[in-house]
Amino acid sequence: MTSAPLPNHKRSEQSPNCEVQHPVDINSVRQLHGEILSVNKAQRMAEFFSLLGDANRLRILSALAKQELCVCDLAAVVRMSESAVSHQLRALRALRLVSYRKQGRNVFYYLKDSHVLNLYREVAEHLDEPED
Repeated sequence: MTSAPLPNHKRSEQSPNCEVQHPVDINSVRQLHGEILSVNKAQRMAEFFSLLGDANRLRILSALAKQELCVCDLAAVVRMSESAVSHQLRALRALRLVSYRKQGRNVFYYLKDSHVLNLYREVAEHLDEPED
């Protein structure tokens, strides 16, 4: 089985080479090249969205969007074992989506910042919109 050829990254430095005739502002295309996501940032964003592709993690985030909770309360709310919740929290912490604070022997988890909360709310609102 032959794999598809890898894209030529040098092409980005050249002029666009479309086979279909259409008006194009070559300077606009060149400027756009400098404004799109870098490969590194696109990879990091893909990892971020991949992490959010798990229903259990999203349910944990939805609970934390309401209030901070300890692992045992989170486990009860999302109906998962404490071990499973802890595992998911480690993944969410790794990408800085949640953080925690200690109060005595208790550890309370919360959404890291308003960006995470806003992202959660925007997606939830989008999904609640009526279809066209």
